[in-house]
Amino acid sequence: MQQQHHYTGLTDAEVLESRKKHGENVLTPPEKESLWKQFLEKFTDPIIIILLVALVLSIGVSFYEYLSGHNGISAFLEPAGILIAVLLATVVGFYFELSANRKFEVLNKVNDDTLIKVIRNGNICEIAKKEVVVGDIAIMGTGEEIPADGELLEAVSLQINESTLTGEPVIKKTVNPADFDSDATYPSNHALKGTTVADGHGIMKITKVGDATEYGKVYEGSQIDSSVETPLNKQLDRLADLITKTSYAIAILIVAGRLIVYFHDLDMAAFDWILFGGYLLKTVMIAVTVIVVAVPEGLPMSVTLSLALSMKRMLSTNNLVRKMHACETMGAATVICTDKTGTLTQNQMKIYRTNFHDCDKEAINTGTETGKLIAESIAVNSTAYLDFSDKTKIKVLGNPTEGALLLWLHDNKINYLPLREDAEIVEQLTFSTERKYMATVVNSPLLDKKVLYVKGAPEIVLALCKNVPVEKDEINAQLLQYQNQAMRTLGFAYQYVDGSDSCIKNGALSDNLNLTYMGIVAISDPIRKEVPGAVKDCIDAGISVKIVTGDTPGTAREIGRQIGLWADNEPETHHLTGAEFAAMSDEKLHERIAGLKILSRARPMDKQRLVQLLQGKDQVVAVTGDGTNDAPALNAAQVGLSMGDGTSVAKEASDITILDNSFSSISRAVMWGRSLYQNIQRFILFQMTINVAACLIVLIGAFLGTESPLTVTQMLWVNLIMDTFAALALASLPPNEKVMKNKPRKTSDHIISKQMAKNILTAGMIFVVLLFGLIQYFKYTDVKSLTEFSILDFIHNFFNFGSGGKLTHYELSLFFTIFVMLQFWNMFNAKAFMTGKSAFKSLNKCSGFLFIAVIILAGQWVIVTLGGEMFNVVALKPLDWVIIIAATSVVLWVGEIKRFACKTVSN
Repeated sequence: MQQQHHYTGLTDAEVLESRKKHGENVLTPPEKESLWKQFLEKFTDPIIIILLVALVLSIGVSFYEYLSGHNGISAFLEPAGILIAVLLATVVGFYFELSANRKFEVLNKVNDDTLIKVIRNGNICEIAKKEVVVGDIAIMGTGEEIPADGELLEAVSLQINESTLTGEPVIKKTVNPADFDSDATYPSNHALKGTTVADGHGIMKITKVGDATEYGKVYEGSQIDSSVETPLNKQLDRLADLITKTSYAIAILIVAGRLIVYFHDLDMAAFDWILFGGYLLKTVMIAVTVIVVAVPEGLPMSVTLSLALSMKRMLSTNNLVRKMHACETMGAATVICTDKTGTLTQNQMKIYRTNFHDCDKEAINTGTETGKLIAESIAVNSTAYLDFSDKTKIKVLGNPTEGALLLWLHDNKINYLPLREDAEIVEQLTFSTERKYMATVVNSPLLDKKVLYVKGAPEIVLALCKNVPVEKDEINAQLLQYQNQAMRTLGFAYQYVDGSDSCIKNGALSDNLNLTYMGIVAISDPIRKEVPGAVKDCIDAGISVKIVTGDTPGTAREIGRQIGLWADNEPETHHLTGAEFAAMSDEKLHERIAGLKILSRARPMDKQRLVQLLQGKDQVVAVTGDGTNDAPALNAAQVGLSMGDGTSVAKEASDITILDNSFSSISRAVMWGRSLYQNIQRFILFQMTINVAACLIVLIGAFLGTESPLTVTQMLWVNLIMDTFAALALASLPPNEKVMKNKPRKTSDHIISKQMAKNILTAGMIFVVLLFGLIQYFKYTDVKSLTEFSILDFIHNFFNFGSGGKLTHYELSLFFTIFVMLQFWNMFNAKAFMTGKSAFKSLNKCSGFLFIAVIILAGQWVIVTLGGEMFNVVALKPLDWVIIIAATSVVLWVGEIKRFACKTVSN
């Protein structure tokens, strides 16, 4: 028992002086970006920037055409379409992130108005937590949160839950230097802001408040802008660079080629500057058109829609995504740094095994005397309670170790409360770190006797017992086994007491007792059932998992063993303590971190340093955490994953909040991310095939003097509306669990893989040949129906480069519909890309894809039938629709044959 003192605390004047000197006990909130700034950030996307450049060029061309009289107000339809594409992509992304942040703010409310007890002016009074100042004397009781950092003046059986800062649920605190734990993360005579009293009570002098506290330092570290570019952004940057260089190269080629052709056929004596100026201006306009056509207007929208749809669908799997990029970045993760408590474990102490003498190891029979003794001993010799108000999880109030015993009774269908309330307590010694046991004497209605119950450290309880019905060597062997598994153990004993005999004298048990040993229990924070499987899934997917915890090395290794991360013959080089980690240079750690599996006794900034070192080795790092200690690392990682019941600081620093606190939700997030990336690749495959075909048609037309048969409004339908629908269709594809068998992609990989490039160029060239052939065929043949189509005339006219006739409205409508239907069927090929399966496989599970495909088909019919002058089309005959749909479906059937052949060869 600690020596009692009289404290007067601060005077009112001293409070004001302290607050002026050291500040208030509040954390400085991060500066919130204005909504306008958040919205404008959406315009920094590389593809959006290309679109903005294309928009400026398109506006220039439109003004030229309008002012020169070549076109009316319709000249501005193309820049209007590009502007709509930009606004849709940016507004949708902004809206979904804003919506997620609002959900998050509701989840993350903080209350600084909680009342705490302090001594001021010689009196005990209650003040709001935020009003505490340096020098205050604060009184702490069980279940209360520590308001600020301070040095303990008194500590009576004091145990503090430091899991928010170190990950450890129970730390014993004392003011006796002889009992100080030299290995503790923080001094044994200090209590820290944000932690809670698990048991006992104490008095402390406040030494630091607000931002100066350890909690405040971690909070500040979580706000440092350590943002790193995401893998997808890097890849889209490279794609934007490729598109820019390619379109500029084609534009330069057009200008150079047309100038060579012009001067090759020109008699220099007849050179006319005015004619040349007109020709040059037209050439520049064609070059600008190529640049505009090359830009995939639908790509930003498709990426945004894919991310937004994934945000919504991931919420149904308990992943609340705050930052849109995190959906996809999880799929690129190569390392997951996870804390232990609450993520790998249940964050609730439970009985691992009971070893009561003459009692079943798994159950308790209250019909026997032994069963009654065990049940009553646990119920009455305890200060903890169970809170059943939450229907999903029983909450322990008080010491978590005692709570584990009450939960065990509950699991055995025994309600502890009636047992406790019916038994009259005669005498009681509460647990203290000095005695290391608790004793209670009760008048037991259950046994109709007066009984002394004792529980505590097994070696202490065993030493107090005179009747031990089992061999001590057997007990010691049991204890050694549990200690090697990093478990807590408690010993139990009892004695029937005669008459009015007192069992407690001078704050301890009497010397003349005749206690009987009952047995021991092993207690642990059990791992979540789904964790070993989820960890295996991540390792099989090529992701390295590392445990970073404030727990002891023994506990950390045992948890690692239970989840399948730490083998019995694991080299010790795969484990470091926080002290060892802090003492090593970055160069030395670069050699160790690849194989590192466990970092124990880690402090908050150790975890952040580990993340940054891993990123220095081109690793994509995801970090999980629920405590304030995890916030700096959560902020530094490419993806920070906080737990739903974690601290507000941790959630503020994270990108995704795991609502069910489960590691299996993290492995599902990886699967979602990888599937999303594949869907984005499928859309790029679909979109770039269109762009390659359109660019080459413009390029060929530039040299042959033919204008594009597709009008601006038709291209807007293809590049904006249809592509948006296609993006929705491909984004709606369900996640593919097989992606977890692949290794993570490299950050240096181009988003367009070699296979994609091959498919894009092959399909694009085939489409160009077919479409150019159709232009040539329509120029020299008056087509009124496709029933009149002649393959011989098609081949003959393909190489006919004469002047030819002008295409009729019906022929232009046929060309437009064929162009769209080629892309329509190619969308099915894109769906099957990277699956190795038929495009028809699992169509019954892709209702969203089929629904959107029908909308595209219906939309094309409506435009051609009712579009009229706006789309420069006329209605097609029903039979021509049938012929077009059937003929263009060859694109799909060729793809099916190719996939079947590849599958046959691979088998």
